[in-house]
Amino acid sequence: MENNTDIKKLLGKRIKECRKEKGLTQEKLAEMIGLGVRNVSKIECGDNFVTAETLSKIILALKIEPAELFDFSHHDDTKKLKEELLNAIQGDKVDIRLLYRIYKSIK
Repeated sequence: MENNTDIKKLLGKRIKECRKEKGLTQEKLAEMIGLGVRNVSKIECGDNFVTAETLSKIILALKIEPAELFDFSHHDDTKKLKEELLNAIQGDKVDIRLLYRIYKSIK
């Protein structure tokens, strides 16, 4: 991590990942934590830094441990992730159509 911007971006990205894993929309999370959707979006994009109070509400809403939000290790080894994905695709271990739709939705 180079500076404060990096931590904002990483934390925002991680909040988004956890929210999606729980099947929540930004609207639903915003409602659960008492923020506007625009504020949640800015946090997830890394434009706004989350306050300690909001961070606590997010952790409770997502029903996760605080450490989960600060686990950025899976972002470090992209080469390994690419290799794993390619192996899964080549071995027909994933639904390629579903994977493609996921890719298109985050592109």
